[in-house]
Amino acid sequence: MKKLAMAIVAAGLATVAHAADLPTTKAPEKAKPNCWASFWDWLNTSAADCPIGAYGITLYGTLDLNAAYLNEGVNKSPAADKVNYSIQRNAYESKWLAGYNGLSTSVIGLKMKEDLARVGLPGWSLIGVLEAGVNPYSGMFLNSPRSLAYNNARPANTPPFQNANFDGSRAGQWDNSQGYLGISNPVYGTLTFGRTNSLALDVTAAYDPVASTAFSTLGFSAAFSGFGSSPSARPNTAFTYRLTYQNFRAAVQAQVGSYGIGNSTNGMYQGQLGFDFGSLSIDGVLSWAKDAVTLSSFAGSNIACLTPANCFINVNNQFFDPNTVLRATLSNNLGGELVARYKLDPAPVTLYGGWIYARQMNPSDDFLTGFPTIAQGIFIPPSFVNKSGVATNSAVTVNNFDIQRVLNTFWFGARWKIRSDLEAMGGFYYQNQNNFNPVACTGSSAFISSNRCGGSQDGLSFLIDWKPVKRVDIYAGVLVSNVYGGLANGFFSTSTVLIPGTTTAVSVNTARTQNYDPTVGIRIRF
Repeated sequence: MKKLAMAIVAAGLATVAHAADLPTTKAPEKAKPNCWASFWDWLNTSAADCPIGAYGITLYGTLDLNAAYLNEGVNKSPAADKVNYSIQRNAYESKWLAGYNGLSTSVIGLKMKEDLARVGLPGWSLIGVLEAGVNPYSGMFLNSPRSLAYNNARPANTPPFQNANFDGSRAGQWDNSQGYLGISNPVYGTLTFGRTNSLALDVTAAYDPVASTAFSTLGFSAAFSGFGSSPSARPNTAFTYRLTYQNFRAAVQAQVGSYGIGNSTNGMYQGQLGFDFGSLSIDGVLSWAKDAVTLSSFAGSNIACLTPANCFINVNNQFFDPNTVLRATLSNNLGGELVARYKLDPAPVTLYGGWIYARQMNPSDDFLTGFPTIAQGIFIPPSFVNKSGVATNSAVTVNNFDIQRVLNTFWFGARWKIRSDLEAMGGFYYQNQNNFNPVACTGSSAFISSNRCGGSQDGLSFLIDWKPVKRVDIYAGVLVSNVYGGLANGFFSTSTVLIPGTTTAVSVNTARTQNYDPTVGIRIRF
């Protein structure tokens, strides 16, 4: 037995010695890209491979330009964040446009990630983002309220026709996209404070099969992820906490402060839960917003013109510069979102689907004294006290939802990775609203009596995206959008024509309830 044991030990030592002499194979290290050898080499690297920055701070940006045909369009605005890729109430004719922000918003930004191990906090990082969306033609910071104010003295349906204008959360700030600071740890999660995307906005974008501005109904308007109000998709002063544990994730968000510090609600709270299980991902979001603001231009009897070029806005028998005031509709918004995606392994196809539920109610407060909007220099005018001592404010609508408005949005679609540098996407989007009009609805389509009548809208889209080099996307696609019932109210234009053989002029109303936007563009990122 002693000899057998000694033989086993000797054999083991010999095996170890032989293994030590065997040649070792080490995985080759990934070659570091030559970032600055030439402009072409730089284009063929990713921003992560070759960042522009130092001391933990990185400069980045996106430029997105395109050529678009709008079946129902308007001219560009120097302040708006896009053109009328989807059907809008102010459309009046077919147009070719040098467009922008078709695939995503053109931005310039700084991001920071600084390891805190040097100050005794191993595993922790200081993080931050400062990002502004830019109109690449005018050079202006994107400013949705300003685009509305530009059209205050222009009725939507008659000459002089309006240019592009949208309600939204970007309002000319130097951080109109995001601007926050926070701390992060891979175990304990991430806590940030400042201007940031709402949880619902990020979740919607992650589960949108054609996530883009020009080719997705969800991407075109943040009102979907804002549960009825576009500006609330980005709170200005919010605490956000995110935690990931194995395949599960959770997040909570609480906005503090109100209109006076750049928020578009008087308080907003959201929570998120999600998980990944193999090829399946599911997320859900719940949201509550108090006194959410939806902005719009003045029109009709509010426009008082001394001359065609010298107009004022008359609110409560007070006259204002049209560039300084807007109307507001307030609501309390309750919403939920449930989304999913599934990758068809081994096929290079991912399926997407989702549902957003939104309920808008009359607000908690009436703000008769007016309030500032999120855009500097633009405000909601104060009330007027009549002879009987009753205060009224025609600039603030607080009773729009005596019957609560309910919106249901559904979508589904797919992405097909044709090659490593070529991807095709398609999606269908549908939204309906209940009839929340206190009186009976009459008429139909663009000429229905109220935008509070029951109605719907849909969008069908297709996009193909080619990346010839890592920093460049060349894209082409189309979104066909339609509105029906109450959601089509006012979607017409009015023109004056002469009756043939006479000198008699008549007004003709033309319904404009469908748009399609074939668009070809390029996006460059650094």
